[in-house]
Amino acid sequence: MKLTAKQIAEMLDGIIEGNEMVEVDSVSKIEEGKPGCLSFLANLQYEKFLYQTHSSIVLINKDFVPSQPVQSTLIKVNDAYKAFATLLDICQKESEYHPSGIEYPSYINSDTTLGKDIYIGAFSYISKKVVIKNNAKIYPNVFIGENVQIGENTVIHSGVRIYKDCIIGNNCIIHSNSVIGADGFGFAASDHSNKKVPQIGNVVIEDFVEIGSNTCIDRATMGSTIIRKWVKLDNLIQIGHNVEIGEGTVIAAQSGVSGSTKIGKYCMIGGQVGIAGHLKIADEVKIAAQSGIGSNIKTKGEILQGSPAFNIKDYQKSYVHFKHLPQNIDKLELLIKSMNQEKEQA
Repeated sequence: MKLTAKQIAEMLDGIIEGNEMVEVDSVSKIEEGKPGCLSFLANLQYEKFLYQTHSSIVLINKDFVPSQPVQSTLIKVNDAYKAFATLLDICQKESEYHPSGIEYPSYINSDTTLGKDIYIGAFSYISKKVVIKNNAKIYPNVFIGENVQIGENTVIHSGVRIYKDCIIGNNCIIHSNSVIGADGFGFAASDHSNKKVPQIGNVVIEDFVEIGSNTCIDRATMGSTIIRKWVKLDNLIQIGHNVEIGEGTVIAAQSGVSGSTKIGKYCMIGGQVGIAGHLKIADEVKIAAQSGIGSNIKTKGEILQGSPAFNIKDYQKSYVHFKHLPQNIDKLELLIKSMNQEKEQA
């Protein structure tokens, strides 16, 4: 798909500096730019590449002033990174395949309610009392259990399993092989028999949520496991029963949230973070990768690291001492030896 600088500027409400008729048909990193490519500069650590790149067009922030001459045509926007993402979204929608209709073989129960312009791929199984709303896309090999609701414009990719009674909102994306609504990890261990506690709740996923591949979200023991709107979950994440994840929170891969924990709005949780059960995490909290959370986080916007996690600045100061611990122990042993020798000589 070829676009001129003028067309791109109109899409992004940008200001052109350079040749407005120059064309691009691909995108690239700014350090790898070639003629015909569009790149962006958002992180000033990469500024040097702006003066070296061969990209035909570069998106930059309006408040950025180059310190050297630039060969590329520049398009100034409010936020170069967001503008680049917007442009990619436009191009993807123009070029992507939009399947429709019902492919066979697939099974659709007669008690299912189907909206307009939906797609159901081959070998999918749609149970009774399912509601699939307008323009939803169900790709091949998907299982949808009884009484599930799928919202408008939602995309369910191949291999997803959605258990009974779960509710998926509008404009969601669930990637391949994720499982929504499997039983929570509930067992009564008082007599060492690990008797299973029935899990009779469901999962509720609100609008504009995206869930990565191989992520599992357990149904509630009672009530609902809730994923609020705009949440983004990476691949390979485990969400336990009765967890609630607040609006706009993002969680990176291989993290796990234990049962009944409530995570606030707009939190950012790094990869391989473990969060214990029955905790409350305040809004806008940031947790560094590989951290362990074992207690409530009450302060809005706090940044934590470590296992058990604590304030990131304190952690980094502590780590400076920790990584020098072997050398400091050697020094301490020498000091003790010297003191003992002085005592013997006295």
